[in-house]
Amino acid sequence: MVTGTAVGSVRSVPRLVIAAPASGSGKTTVATGLMAALSARGMAVSPHKVGPDYIDPGYHALATGRVGRNLDAYLCGTELMAPLFSHGARGCDIAVVEGVMGLFDGAFGEGELASTAQVAKLLRAPVVLVVDASAQARSVAALVHGFVSFDPEVRVGGVILNKVASDRHEVVLREALEATGVPVLGVLRRAAPVETPSRHLGLVPVAERAAAAVAAVEAMGAQVAEGCDLEGLVALACSAGSLAGAAWDAGEALASPPPPRLPSPSPGAALPEPPGGPGGPRPQAPDGPAVAATPVKKAGSPVVALAGGAAFSFSYAEQAELLTAAGAEVVTFDPLRDEELPEGTSGVVIGGGFPEVYASELSANEALRKRISGVAASGAPVAAECAGLLYLCRELDGMPMCGVLDASARMSERLTLGYRDAVAVSDSVLAAAGTRMRGHEFHRTVVEPGAGASPAWGVRVPERRVEGFAVGGVHASYLHTHWASAPGVARRFVERCRTS
Repeated sequence: MVTGTAVGSVRSVPRLVIAAPASGSGKTTVATGLMAALSARGMAVSPHKVGPDYIDPGYHALATGRVGRNLDAYLCGTELMAPLFSHGARGCDIAVVEGVMGLFDGAFGEGELASTAQVAKLLRAPVVLVVDASAQARSVAALVHGFVSFDPEVRVGGVILNKVASDRHEVVLREALEATGVPVLGVLRRAAPVETPSRHLGLVPVAERAAAAVAAVEAMGAQVAEGCDLEGLVALACSAGSLAGAAWDAGEALASPPPPRLPSPSPGAALPEPPGGPGGPRPQAPDGPAVAATPVKKAGSPVVALAGGAAFSFSYAEQAELLTAAGAEVVTFDPLRDEELPEGTSGVVIGGGFPEVYASELSANEALRKRISGVAASGAPVAAECAGLLYLCRELDGMPMCGVLDASARMSERLTLGYRDAVAVSDSVLAAAGTRMRGHEFHRTVVEPGAGASPAWGVRVPERRVEGFAVGGVHASYLHTHWASAPGVARRFVERCRTS
């Protein structure tokens, strides 16, 4: 069995990046199936996903039995990609990283930033290109040659051919690819697709599918085990370069001093220009003294209630890890089923998900809605992102919600999607005014009004606007943020839990 090693500050976990020329080529099937197939052979597999997506990591977690983790160079900065990877891959035999979109596609207008290619280079990892061969034959060689030669720093170490029609089709494809020098490491035949239902924002999350999701992952694993050269893929993973530097650690991140904040904007003023551009230093909430690198959990630690379950399944694992490192006891609750918040709740965090799908059930849980409203009214900290924002509104599609915000929410035909560069407009439980953060929006809903008298963020791209609500102890916004990019957010939130 291959085992990842750590020598001094250099980590060498065998790893592969599963990429494709475009979305819809079969990356998720291959990546998830490879994770499942290797796990079935007794390997400890570390699952990762390039980009901000919350749904694919849920399937990865089912395949490996480990938390699926995101690697997003836009949200977290390029300098955190290797440390976050090493944190997730600690103790594993091999890591599989699923890419996003096409290999070279990244943040719009930002060159290679946040692309699969950039992350592969930062991880010194070989790339396996998944090619949909259903509508081509000899032309596959030109396609692969183009991807191999486009950026010499990206090492495409193999190809997996997907949706191959027949033995004859496979022979033609293999013969064509011989001229590229890129080995074929797998062939998946055209077959009935694995049952992975989708809806308005992509795949249905694992939390909503239970047994069906387990069956889908097993089917992907069987498909990859049958059609791919697992030994060849593991050997390629072992050729990855060593990574210098320490793995990310939540306690150490909290102990790092924050950079200076930007000038505090007012809601009607132009947003300040941040220093450094896309490659510049990452922001943190400037909020006072650092905590110890390895904080001791004491009796009486503030309880932070973290929403979970089918309606609120979107969160990055590092968020709970940072809250814990800051001294909180993080307890998950399910707004669909629990009528009470966890005992001793001092603060509430409600992340993303699909409350619009479960609006009637959420509305019917009047007892919990009243509890959350009471926590907010007491001044205790409540942080809500996207789905959480909708839940805190007065109503969602006409059904009563928590009523914390004097705003209404509804479904929309329009998809809002993309990265956002934001600056905190108002002091809040998460950030001091002037703190810069990057976020991501992904929804088909509208909140009216879109911002309160004290907005949460001034958004820079794609257009300048204010967004969200920062009132009392409540911070509610459409922006999904990755707290590893700004550990001070967790520290500030927990300190508010202690004092509210």
